[in-house]
Amino acid sequence: MIKDPFARLGLDREVLTVSQLNGRARVLLEDVFSNIWVEGEISNLARPASGHVYFTLKDSGAQVRCALFRQNAARVRQALKDGLAVKVRGKVSLFEGRGDYQLILDTVEPAGDGALRLAFDALKEKLSAEGLFSAERKVPLPAHPQRIGIISSPTGAVIRDIISVFRRRAPQVQLTLIPTAVQGREATAQIVRALKLADARGFDALILARGGGSLEDLWCFNEEAVARAVDACVTPIVSAVGHETDVSISDFVADVRAPTPSAAAELLAPDSSDLVRRVESLHRRLVMRIRDRLMRDRLRLEGMSRRLRHPGERLRQQAQRLDDLDMRMRRAFERSLNTRRERLIRLETRLAGQHPGRQLAMLRQRLDSFAERLPRAMRESLKSRRLQLQSQVQTLQVVSPLATLARGYSILLDERGNAIRNAAQTHPGQRLNARLGEGELQVRVEDNHLTPVTLSLLD
Repeated sequence: MIKDPFARLGLDREVLTVSQLNGRARVLLEDVFSNIWVEGEISNLARPASGHVYFTLKDSGAQVRCALFRQNAARVRQALKDGLAVKVRGKVSLFEGRGDYQLILDTVEPAGDGALRLAFDALKEKLSAEGLFSAERKVPLPAHPQRIGIISSPTGAVIRDIISVFRRRAPQVQLTLIPTAVQGREATAQIVRALKLADARGFDALILARGGGSLEDLWCFNEEAVARAVDACVTPIVSAVGHETDVSISDFVADVRAPTPSAAAELLAPDSSDLVRRVESLHRRLVMRIRDRLMRDRLRLEGMSRRLRHPGERLRQQAQRLDDLDMRMRRAFERSLNTRRERLIRLETRLAGQHPGRQLAMLRQRLDSFAERLPRAMRESLKSRRLQLQSQVQTLQVVSPLATLARGYSILLDERGNAIRNAAQTHPGQRLNARLGEGELQVRVEDNHLTPVTLSLLD
């Protein structure tokens, strides 16, 4: 057991074995790179009979081996193939049997929209840590606003829906449109300028609105500049970006998030049922915050669980080693078979060159016999090797001390931790530690029975 893999070597001229070196290197890599995302292209994809998936993730300048074990591979919906650009999540580890650096994966997703989602989550976490989403920074909406600024596109159904709601519910409210682009490269700068201009005009409240679209279409509302501009506004802001299921960074920073532009207008133009709608809005916000908190706690718990050394980790290492040995054995047999085939061709060539009649016929007969026996011998050899490998695996499981303990046996240890193999090693009154399959017991020697006792097999 490595108590401190970060401890520097050489202070007492410590000399490590190769296994100890690879073990320490693996613990270091898994501790430092426990949960990372990497993007690249799949190559050398292999699917052994075990159900695990192995491939190389590469870009234009480098590559790294990846292992996706069976239980995680079953959750990947995308059909994996060579040349596919993907984003993977996992931990950096070391296959101790070969000393190979590799990634142990738990998630594989296609590259593209996943990059935007990662950027969204990263900015969300950053701003949340700074307190931009905290309830203390939220400004309550006015109960009876008179002047409202609308930051949106001058064309499209959004502005018409907002005007329609105010005409129906609060026609006395003065609406002012601050036009801006809501999609494209220039949209971010225009939205920031519009927010500063509207905040300086002294409105009672502002509506930041846009219709629905894809994550890429709504991306300008997920930019850090827009989020900080919303946070800097003194005027209360209602964010209504996209449809009800769309969520943007500006929704978290704004004072109130509305599911649609029409709902934003109804929040600022309440009627007799305003109390019911407000309770529903608060409920949605509460659900969103609870989900966000649960997601952060779940990710944190997953990160902590990956650092724990689970018995399944060792089993996966052994499974990977078994797959590696199986592939190496197959390649060795293929090379041996090819060598014998080449030798057979050379013998046939020499035989054809000599052409000694009867001797040629006899040699051809022997050659045919060898050709017939060779595949059978190879199959028998392969079968024998497989049975030998299975027997060795079963033997390892049988002689495992943990398996012995699990069947009800125990190991007695003295005060120094040495195993008791003979009663002469003990003395009456001595305290011993009995290690069981699960847990330990403290026992005391009453009598070590050094005098031989004859036992009857008939009793």
